[in-house]
This record gives sequence, C-alpha cells and structure tokens, in this order.
Amino acid sequence: MAGHTPRVALRRVYDEAEPGEGDRVLVDRLWPRGVAKDEAGWDRWLRDVAPSPELRRWYGHAPERFAEFAERYRAELADEEHATALAELRRAAASGDGVTLLTATRDLAHSSAAVLRDVLR
Repeated sequence: MAGHTPRVALRRVYDEAEPGEGDRVLVDRLWPRGVAKDEAGWDRWLRDVAPSPELRRWYGHAPERFAEFAERYRAELADEEHATALAELRRAAASGDGVTLLTATRDLAHSSAAVLRDVLR
C-alpha cells in the first residue's frame, strides 16, 4: 500500500523469539557461534544480503568507521550480487507481520543489520 512503512525489527540471534516478530531472518554471512543448526530459532538465513567479507574485515566493528561502513554497505546492496536477497527481504518486510533481522553482533546500533533495516524502511 502506498505510504506504508514496512515493519522491520532488529534483534540478536541469541534472543528468544517473541510473538508477532514476523519472518525471522539471519542476515549475517557467518553462522553464529554456539548455535546448533537444528536448534536455530529463525525461519531462514540470507547470507547473500550480508556485507562482503572484505568490507566486514575492513570495518572490524569499529564504531568510528561505522558511517563509512554504512555508505560502502549501501553501495554493495545496490549490486547484482545482493539484489535477489534484498528483494526477498523487501517482500517479507511488506507482508503480514513484517520481518525481524537477526545478527550475532553485540552492538546492534553499529551493525550491518541496522544499515539493512534503514534501507528496508
């Protein structure tokens, strides 16, 4: 619907699922430590929407690099490699209960998932 802001939430993979979270999607390129694949509490893993390994290593979760990281990541999201996964997330965000982006990162405010949330909104 026109003017509708998609519901996009952000949580850590280690948080318990709550009712109404919508489609729970892991958006990290690497599988989170300490989580058994048969006990994963999410609906799917879209690793192709995550930042490239090179960008992730350059950033290193250094908050002082976050603004530049976010700019570079947005540029990556516009490329063909990320397009299919990003389109899938857009559909999930626009439907029903929306989408909850999951990441293992401790600092949610300075994470790739936070950038992705802003792009989807």
